[in-house]
Amino acid sequence: MRPILIPTDFSENALNAIKFALELFKYERSAFYFLHTYEDRVYNNPDLTRGNVQEISDAVHAQVMEKLNDTLEFVNKISPNPRHEYHIVAANNALVDEADKLVKAHNMDIIVMGTRGETNDPKVVFGSHTLQVLKYVPCPVLAIPEHYKYTQPKQVLFPTNLLIPYKRRELKLLCQMVAPYRAKIDVLYVSKSKQLSLRQEDNLNFIKDVVCKNDIKLITDNNPDVTTAIEAYLKANKTDMLVMVNTRQSFFETMLMQSAVAKMTLHVGIPLLVMQNLRR
Repeated sequence: MRPILIPTDFSENALNAIKFALELFKYERSAFYFLHTYEDRVYNNPDLTRGNVQEISDAVHAQVMEKLNDTLEFVNKISPNPRHEYHIVAANNALVDEADKLVKAHNMDIIVMGTRGETNDPKVVFGSHTLQVLKYVPCPVLAIPEHYKYTQPKQVLFPTNLLIPYKRRELKLLCQMVAPYRAKIDVLYVSKSKQLSLRQEDNLNFIKDVVCKNDIKLITDNNPDVTTAIEAYLKANKTDMLVMVNTRQSFFETMLMQSAVAKMTLHVGIPLLVMQNLRR
């Protein structure tokens, strides 16, 4: 049974991510956990006083549970899949803290969420909650752009410097996600030199060994800017999913560190799987 966490703020973006996850994992025995956290709604409530915190918390909790049950009813209606089981979680907590707690408690394989939430600011690539989960929760995150209609992931782009000692569990996740669709995975190596070091060759062979059910092709690009190279590939090739790794000195971490979210140039219009190369 694959445990999957899906945070929701009940927005259209969140609902779209739910639909995508149900379709993507339709062939797998999976346990979906639909999570909503409401700490902000309690402590930013204009009627909040020192003496009525619990009263407001209880009222908000009841409202959230009603919406989560509506979500559950909707999910059961559109995806009565005997391979799936569904759970709802309402928590008076910050999203990143509760997500981290649930990931550890249920040994979650993946978190699926929209790239932007209820505020849906078109000037940013990732909403603040999505960005926090991407950066701080030690679990792979699949971020779904708003309005993205489900497409089978048959062509996957995996940019990497081939220097990271990848986690077998996360590579297997990628393999198992896209293997039912006979996906082709292009490993994009951006460097002025086409010659791989022994370490890089070992890591490439490790990827090929673990992701053995999929066709893997190494593509080299001497573009001096990683982000530009990725965008150029996406423009030239029909791609259904982008895979990146979040770790120190990775492409993804570099992009997050070098620019504010509102100024990021990598506007991903396809699902983005961020693997967390962190100890779990």
